[in-house]
Amino acid sequence: MSRSWTRSTSALVGTATALAVLTACGGGDSKSDAGKGTADKPVTITFWAWQKGSKDVVDAFNASHKNIRVKFEEIPSGNAGGYAKISNAVKAGNAPDLVTVEYPMLPEFVSQGSFQDISKYVTDDVKKQFLPQSIQQTTLGGKNWAIPFDAAPQAYFYRKDFFEKNRIEVPKTWDEFKAAAQKAKAADPKARIGTFFPDDPTTFEAMAWQAGAQWFKADGDTWKLNTSDAATHKVADYWQGLIDDKLVQNAVSFSPEWTASLKDGSTVGYLGASWGAGVLKGTVPDQSGKWAVAPVPTWDGKPASGMLGGSTWAVTKGSTKTEAALEFAQWMSTTPEGIDARIKSGTSSAFPADIALRPTAKKAFDTSFYTGQDIYQLFDAAGSSINANWGWGPSMGTTNTTLKDQLGKVAGGSVKITDAIGAAHDATVTELKKRGLKVEG
Repeated sequence: MSRSWTRSTSALVGTATALAVLTACGGGDSKSDAGKGTADKPVTITFWAWQKGSKDVVDAFNASHKNIRVKFEEIPSGNAGGYAKISNAVKAGNAPDLVTVEYPMLPEFVSQGSFQDISKYVTDDVKKQFLPQSIQQTTLGGKNWAIPFDAAPQAYFYRKDFFEKNRIEVPKTWDEFKAAAQKAKAADPKARIGTFFPDDPTTFEAMAWQAGAQWFKADGDTWKLNTSDAATHKVADYWQGLIDDKLVQNAVSFSPEWTASLKDGSTVGYLGASWGAGVLKGTVPDQSGKWAVAPVPTWDGKPASGMLGGSTWAVTKGSTKTEAALEFAQWMSTTPEGIDARIKSGTSSAFPADIALRPTAKKAFDTSFYTGQDIYQLFDAAGSSINANWGWGPSMGTTNTTLKDQLGKVAGGSVKITDAIGAAHDATVTELKKRGLKVEG
C-alpha cells in the first residue's frame, strides 16, 4: 500500500509554491499557550466535530487523562452547516480550540487564516506514523496545519439478500453496475442499487478522482483547472444516463427520505466509503445480516478508488491552548486507546490514517451486521488502489457550493451534470482571481 501513497506524495509536491501564496495569510502560532496542565490544574479545551463515535472518544480521554479536560460539542457535518458554523465562530472570535475539517476543505480554511500553523508539533516522528498522502494533504506552503485522522477509500455496500434472490451479480465494472441496476428495477420496479446524491458534490468528485481526473494542479505560482477532461466527461455522461433512465435514487444524502428508502427496500445499494459501514449499520440496525461490502466498481475491472472525505483535526487561530489541543488530537489519531474508543461504539468504521492502528480498528469494529465479513481487509485493498494524481483546490468552498446548487437541479432535468461542473469551474476561476491568485483553465 505504501507505494501507491508515495506516488501521490510526489504528485502533490508541486502545490507548495502556489499554496505559499495561500498560507501567507494563515494563522500563526498561538500568542500564549496554557500547556498541558496538571492534575491539580487541568486545562479545559473545547472540541467541535460530527464524526461518529466522537463523544465516546472524548469520554474515554477524559476518563484517562487528568491534566486535560475536553468539552465536546457535536455540530452538523461540514456540508450540512458545520463548516459555516466553524467559519462564523472564527470570525466572531469565539471558536473552539480544536475542530474537525475534511481534507478537501483544509486549504480553504487555511487561506482564510482560520487555523494555526502547527509545524513545530508535527515532527518527523509524528509524520512517519501516517500515510504519506495524509501528511501531504495537511501540509500547505511547506507548513503543517492539521493532524490527519482517517483515509476514506470508496466501497460499495449492497443488500446481499436482494442480489442473491434475484440472481444479480455484484458489479465489478461500471457497465456491470448499470446492467445490475436494470435487472434490479425489472425484478422490483421500486428497487434501486444506488443513489445520486444531489446535495453531495464530494461523492461525484470521488468518482471523477477514481476515473483519473485531475481538476486542480499547481504549476509554480499558478493554479491550473481542468474539469472538462475526458475522465470527468465519462463519469458525468454515465451518471446522467443512470438518472435519465431512472436507474438510481436521487434523495438527499442521509436524509429521512433516503433512510426511509433503505428501510422499505427501495434502496438496496449504497456507493460510499470506508466510514459508510458504520453509518449504514447505525441507520438500519434491523437489517443486520442482509448487507455486504464489495470493492467499488471500476471502468476496466481493475482495482481503482478515489477518496470520499477523510478527516483531520485543526487548531483554530484564536486558541491559546495549542499544546493541549494537539495532545488530544494526536491521542485520537495515533493511539490504540483512541481508535478503540471510537470504533467499539459501533457507529464508526473509520479507516485510520495511522497505518499501524488498522488492526486495532479491525478488532474493535463488530462486523456481525455484515455477517462477519472482513471489511477492513477490503478497505485496505481499496486504499492501495487510490488514484495518486488528485489534489484539492484552494477554494473548495466556492467549488462545492456551486456544484451542490447545480446538482440539485439535475434530477428535475433543468440542468445536466456537465453544465453543473461548468458552472462550478467558472465560479472557482472567478473566486481565485478575486483572491489575487493566478489561474489558468
